[in-house]
Amino acid sequence: MEIKSVKFLVVLVITFVIVFLMNYIGNTQPDKLQSALLNGLGGMVGLTIGMMIYNRSKNDQSGPQHFD
Repeated sequence: MEIKSVKFLVVLVITFVIVFLMNYIGNTQPDKLQSALLNGLGGMVGLTIGMMIYNRSKNDQSGPQHFD
């Protein structure tokens, strides 16, 4: 999945909504909106970094490395 594709943006939005709602509904503290927003953004950043690493290793044309 390319990072600049529409499919990835849809996955990012779905991830944000799920993480945001889980944190907003389950939190009873007074700063629940700020906490839920930061957790949702953190989930989006983590997913983006993971996909960058995945795409970098996916497009690698070199063969397997044998360290023996």
